[in-house]
Amino acid sequence: MEVQSFYGVYMLYCINPKFKGRIYVGFTVNPERRLQQHNAGRQRGGAKRTSGRGPWEMVLIIHGFPSDIAALRFEWAWQHPHSSRRLAHVSRRSKKESSLQFHWRVVSNMLRAAPWNRLPLTTRWLKQEYRLDFEPSLQPPVHVPVAFGMVRVKKKKTPPPASPEEAEPQTTMCCLCNTTIMQSEGLSCVHAPCRLRTHLLCMARSFLKADPSHLLPIEGACPSCGRSVLWGSLIRHKHGCLDDLQEVIGSASQNHWTNELQEFSPL
Repeated sequence: MEVQSFYGVYMLYCINPKFKGRIYVGFTVNPERRLQQHNAGRQRGGAKRTSGRGPWEMVLIIHGFPSDIAALRFEWAWQHPHSSRRLAHVSRRSKKESSLQFHWRVVSNMLRAAPWNRLPLTTRWLKQEYRLDFEPSLQPPVHVPVAFGMVRVKKKKTPPPASPEEAEPQTTMCCLCNTTIMQSEGLSCVHAPCRLRTHLLCMARSFLKADPSHLLPIEGACPSCGRSVLWGSLIRHKHGCLDDLQEVIGSASQNHWTNELQEFSPL
C-alpha cells in the first residue's frame, strides 16, 4: 500500500541470535528506507542502539499522524512510558513478559489515552508472525483499524509543463462556507455518489458541533448526503489509502480482530 504525507512510529524486532528479541522504537517518514538504514549500520544513517546488532525486522507501525511533531511525541512516550504523565497507569514490565509483549501492552494503552485516542491512526502489522491480540480491556477506539501488510510512501509525481490555460489552479467551491477551495486540498465524502467538497477545517467544525468540548472530531454526518462517516476515513480517503484499509478491516473481522488535522492537533 502507498500512502502520501506519511508519518509513522515503528517497532523493530532483532533476529540476531546474540540479541534476539530486543525491541527498538523509532519515527520515520519512509519505512522501507529507515529499515535499510538500521540494518546498514550507524555509518549509513542507522541508530546507535541498532548498529551492529542486526539484522532487524520492522514488525509493527502506527501511522496516520497529522504531523511529524505529533508522531515524534508518540515515539517519545512509547520509548519512555514511565516518564510520560499520560501513561502513569501503565505498570512496569513483568518477569514473564517478553520485550515484544511489553511494548505491545504500552502502545495498546497509548491508543486509548488522550490525545492519541482521537487521532485517525492505523495499527499495522508488517510481519503477521509477530502479531499480538489486543487484551479485552485494551481494545482500541473503533476509528483505529488494524491493518496488515507492508506500507510504502507514495512519491509525489512532478507534473509535465502545462500550457497557460492549464497552469491556472483547479478550484471549486466549499459546500459549507461557499468560498474557493483548491481541488487538491479539499476533503470529499467517502460515500458514492456524494459530490461533497469542503475545506478540512470547515468539515471539522461541522463534525464538532455535536462535540464542542474537543478539538479533533471522530465521527459526524456528511453535510451533503447525511450519511455517517468517520473522520479517520475522510483523512485516509484524502491520502489515497482508504480502499486498502476497508479491505483489511473486512478480512480482519472474520479473524476476530477489533473492528490531518494539523491545525487542530493537541499534541
